[in-house]
Amino acid sequence: MKSEYKTKPRNLIIEYLKDNADTRFTARDILNAVKDKGDGLDRSTVYRNLERLCTEGKLIKYKEADVNASCYQYSEEHESCREHMHAQCSVCGKIFHLDNSIFKSAAKKMMTEYGIEIDYGKSVIMCVCEECREDS
Repeated sequence: MKSEYKTKPRNLIIEYLKDNADTRFTARDILNAVKDKGDGLDRSTVYRNLERLCTEGKLIKYKEADVNASCYQYSEEHESCREHMHAQCSVCGKIFHLDNSIFKSAAKKMMTEYGIEIDYGKSVIMCVCEECREDS
């Protein structure tokens, strides 16, 4: 097995991912958050590390309709992220891991009526979380 090559920029990125494990983020979010902390942390370094982390299965990459950039979710803390649906608060960005049992009948109906299969790992239902509803 190939060992991980750990650099200061990679460690800063992973620290950011762990601190933001329950939110979605973009490469720009990472750059803005850690730009003052690390030498050699530029845009290409962030993108290269994000792609590597996706390949390693530590990140899920997806595209949101209202964001003109790829979004990422840290999945190492939740290894089953590719097997269940997620909900994301459209106000604060927090991600919720949902129980698939509530989607089984809908998934079956989508398959029989439309011939489509849900890609749980890349599916996100937009919502407004309880905390954000209380704040508004």
